[in-house]
Amino acid sequence: MSRKKIVTLKTIAAELNLTIHTVSKALRGLPGMSETTRKLVAERARELGYRTKEQEAGMSAERILLVNAKPRRFVILMKGDMRFHHQQLEGLQIRLNELGHILIPLLVPSTLIIKVDLEEWLERNGVHYMDGLFLTAALPEWMESDLLKLPIPKVLINYPPDLAEVDSVIWDVEYAVHRSMESLYGYGHRHILYVGNIEPLRGFRLRWHAFVTAAERLGLASITEPEEHVTGHAADRAKWMEKLRERLSSGRFTAVLSAIPDTAEWVYAAVGSLSLEIPADLSLVGMEHEENPYFSDMSRPVLLVREVGERAAELMLRRIANPMLPYEHVRLKGPFLEGRTIRRVR
Repeated sequence: MSRKKIVTLKTIAAELNLTIHTVSKALRGLPGMSETTRKLVAERARELGYRTKEQEAGMSAERILLVNAKPRRFVILMKGDMRFHHQQLEGLQIRLNELGHILIPLLVPSTLIIKVDLEEWLERNGVHYMDGLFLTAALPEWMESDLLKLPIPKVLINYPPDLAEVDSVIWDVEYAVHRSMESLYGYGHRHILYVGNIEPLRGFRLRWHAFVTAAERLGLASITEPEEHVTGHAADRAKWMEKLRERLSSGRFTAVLSAIPDTAEWVYAAVGSLSLEIPADLSLVGMEHEENPYFSDMSRPVLLVREVGERAAELMLRRIANPMLPYEHVRLKGPFLEGRTIRRVR
């Protein structure tokens, strides 16, 4: 029985009349050749069954297996010390540690307000020399735009901007809003107060857009004007709470959708200050990143933040292993927990 011929970089180079160096660069996604040549090399390698070590590692990562691969160094950039950042970080570290890779978290200073400062900071922290870069939500959009241009593999843990050529993954807040509205509607609620900033982050805007779309789909177009809701920034907490209490006491609403994490507890406080009760007087759905220990029975859609971190690691290893694959945008959809904060109304 004849042995199967071993396919090497030399084999592919000889068949395509290219240098071994060019074939190696093409399969690793490095610059220095035309896209036609790169595709030709990738297609021939696939036909011959050749895979680089990085591709082997990437395949194993997709199957969630432990593999012995070259340790790589990744960096995740975060703006502010937010709870969901810690959850993403945990998910990323779990998956990357399984494969022997290193993740370095970096907090972006609030002093970075222009491109020159950003470039200096990136150079000082060695970001350009990392094997890959994870970009989180809450980064300023101008900064995110510049970071997406860096010539290293990237995964965006956020909804991607229009025309962005990047792999991305996010917990699907649009789906969560639709599920929340569907649940409230099923319990008879037709007058639902939206509580949450609708600017400046994409995720905030998409939440509001989903609320409007869901309301229109359910025949509740009369509640889609932002002025009727509590949609402003809560920087001035006293003024924000005053507006919230006015809306809650108006008698126009039977339910509240608290669409931004960490605002549901303020809704509870406002309801209590009016001598009202949840759900006897007002039903509540809170979109929290995790269970609130003080309101463990709150009805809420599950936002899969930690799982998004795990999937981001897999997308990164997949991109490194297969640089020619099309970009993917992955949305993780969680279930809806009914809880005890929704009351049926007629």
